[in-house]
Amino acid sequence: MPIESIDNRRLYRQIADQISRLIESGEYQPGERLPAERLLATQLSVSRPTVREALIALEVEGRVEIRGGAGVFVLEQVSESSAVNITGSNGMPIPGPFEVLFARDLIEPEVAALAARKAPAEQLASMSQSLGDMVCCSAADPRRVEYDRRFHFALAEASGNNALVLAIHALWAPREHPLYLRLEDHFHSEPVWQRSIIEHREILEAIKRGDAKASRAAMHRHLKNARMRFESNWQED
Repeated sequence: MPIESIDNRRLYRQIADQISRLIESGEYQPGERLPAERLLATQLSVSRPTVREALIALEVEGRVEIRGGAGVFVLEQVSESSAVNITGSNGMPIPGPFEVLFARDLIEPEVAALAARKAPAEQLASMSQSLGDMVCCSAADPRRVEYDRRFHFALAEASGNNALVLAIHALWAPREHPLYLRLEDHFHSEPVWQRSIIEHREILEAIKRGDAKASRAAMHRHLKNARMRFESNWQED
């Protein structure tokens, strides 16, 4: 069965479904290594990050196993009843991690700039507390996601705009979804976590100074670095 070029609607899900069909047809057998990410991206005429989101979706669903430094391998297929469902509450595929980061980078730097101009003492204290919790938390501690979330929610509240608070809550829902968390797990480490803490501290310090330009730049840098971490090489080529 040849690999087909696909359109741009919900791209990562379409790629995942196409690879699933290849597995179901016997094109790829259990235990077999899938083509390298770069080759799949070329065959499908899409970016490597989009292929990566599709492979992560298949891993969450139990169809493949991603082995760092070795590649992506087909697993014995589970029954439909035991498969992990990664659709949203509306039955539609959730936004992919890279799509979420792109949207956050459009909004959160401006939220940070607003917070620098408007942040009341209460929200500054909340951000400081969340950062302190992050500092005391190791990369292996699952509470780190909650502390990170609290920091960004307090920052949104500091903007003084309730519509932006709602937007940040909406953007963080996929952030805590298995698809995003599984991708993060492949690249997360103690040095990465410590770098993230430094980035959050830079955001907070700029907001405390009331420096909107520096706050905007610090948030953009943080989100750009997050994307770059997720785009780093699987080292499986």
